[in-house]
Amino acid sequence: MDTVGGHHITDAHTILDTDERQRAARFHTPGLTHRYTTSHLALRILLAHYLDQPAHTIQLTRENCPNCGQPHGRPNLPGNPLHFSLSHSGDHAYIALATTPVGIDIEEHPTQQTVTDVLHLLHPTETQELTHLPTHRQPTALARCWARKEACLKATGTGLANGLTHPYVSTHPTPPTIPGHHLTDLPAPPHHQAALATLT
Repeated sequence: MDTVGGHHITDAHTILDTDERQRAARFHTPGLTHRYTTSHLALRILLAHYLDQPAHTIQLTRENCPNCGQPHGRPNLPGNPLHFSLSHSGDHAYIALATTPVGIDIEEHPTQQTVTDVLHLLHPTETQELTHLPTHRQPTALARCWARKEACLKATGTGLANGLTHPYVSTHPTPPTIPGHHLTDLPAPPHHQAALATLT
């Protein structure tokens, strides 16, 4: 992808802020740099449309972390009621905008070794659900669970600081009801799972 919302990828140096440009430059491969740049360029262009202001003038900051109080929590627009979330996996990127705190996540199906490695990190019921599945179905179920969990944790702004045990999001095809959240699965490309969570 060389254009995003009518902007050429080379416009990124005039639209992305200093922090975004520095982060893009830290990637060790051109492909990762390109993916980061295009997804953040798309986010700014989308926000510019809803905020009715030039993309390069949008100030993105981070809220204070709910765990430690430092400014590395959920990204936000200071003084604006519009909330957003961005997630990417490989060549795919998902962006969510909402009037309440929101989290979105897309995950590629993991290897069987990854399933084994993270089983003990999940909610006990999720671990039990996975272990009762046939081996060939476990990667899809784990990706579904992981996307839901990441979406919820992004919405609350806590991230992975407190681990993956809570909240319980299930590995089953239908997400559970989670107090304070509205959680839904999203259509995703082959071998991926995606989820969206908003705070209620």
